[in-house]
Amino acid sequence: MHQFHAHKVGLVFGGILALWHAVWALMVLMGVAKPFLDYILGLHFLAFQYDVTLFTLGNAVMLVIVTGVIGYIIGCVFGWLWNYVHGAAHNG
Repeated sequence: MHQFHAHKVGLVFGGILALWHAVWALMVLMGVAKPFLDYILGLHFLAFQYDVTLFTLGNAVMLVIVTGVIGYIIGCVFGWLWNYVHGAAHNG
């Protein structure tokens, strides 16, 4: 079975999460985040009161960094577990 480089999997997954949240921050900046959430929640038959707060660059940067780091960690753990499980399957 193919072995993954856990670091590379972490970079890919962290990059995807960081990009996803950068797009979200851009949606907040452009004022389209709440209508988008209202639409998505409506598709799930959900309706509740919430606010999307004002865009601040500091929060946006921290959001992207934190989710990127968390995604990197999750990706590394996934890559390590994948290699461990498939290595154990070959040895057992």
